[in-house]
Amino acid sequence: MKFLCPSDTLAPNSSRGFDIDGHKLLAVRRDGIAYFYRNRCPHRGVPLEWQPDHFLDASASLIQCATHGALFLIESGECIAGPCAGQSLTALPGREDEQGLWVEL
Repeated sequence: MKFLCPSDTLAPNSSRGFDIDGHKLLAVRRDGIAYFYRNRCPHRGVPLEWQPDHFLDASASLIQCATHGALFLIESGECIAGPCAGQSLTALPGREDEQGLWVEL
């Protein structure tokens, strides 16, 4: 497991990007739970964010790809709208403890 960040650096209903050992990934917090995904759209293989750490749509309820606007469920990574509908982001196993957020690459 690789350490990402202290828990308080991932606020409720927010996202952050990370580059760990050359692996680009993102973390999203929703309803107190942190979710971890590879930062790679299944449509074109491009990074998802609009600007650094901005992975969510305007309502902060879906992950949105900046390139073609595909929308992904935070809880599962499933694409529900856009050119890759039916595909999914690659989820990464992770956990949160008193030190912070951890992910397995």
